Amino acid sequence: MKSLLRLLPALAILLVATSCISIRVAADYDRQANFTEYRSYAFFKPGIDKAEISDLDKRRILRAIDAEMKQRGFVRSENPDLLISIFTTEREQVNVNNNFGWGWGWGWGWGWGPGFWGGGNFATVNTQTVGSLYIDLIDADRQELVWQGKGTGSLNNTSNVEKKEERIREFVAKILEEYPPVVVAAN
Repeated sequence: MKSLLRLLPALAILLVATSCISIRVAADYDRQANFTEYRSYAFFKPGIDKAEISDLDKRRILRAIDAEMKQRGFVRSENPDLLISIFTTEREQVNVNNNFGWGWGWGWGWGWGPGFWGGGNFATVNTQTVGSLYIDLIDADRQELVWQGKGTGSLNNTSNVEKKEERIREFVAKILEEYPPVVVAAN
């Protein structure tokens, strides 16, 4: 029992650390689009300019997208098949954890006389910034959205530029894992 109690703080730290790492991803697409036809891309400047993040972070995101698209065999072009746009949202998430703790001591108890007491509630409150990055792929000829990926997760509010860039690359890679969509034929 004592070894379990000693292990609990380490497990709690591990749980918090891994929950901050996870990125939830969702994607949606136009079932009429022929994704095998898309081979080239360019960034859609009017859409990117509207993203409400710093220009430094925009460039980090665009570099990460550029690297992922090239890795997938796409070519950046002046006459692209796809236009890529981004937008972001963020919110503060407040986490309140009610914990029931045990503390034992000697004192006046619930009854009429002295006795042992124990138990108690304590709460921990923390906040974290949760952000979403949307990557939109637009058919350049039709000017229609054909695919959208969204990644949501904790943003590491850090002044460490390397960690920030790593987190952005992780977001982009996770989102673009969903592209191209696996189209299931109807029976």
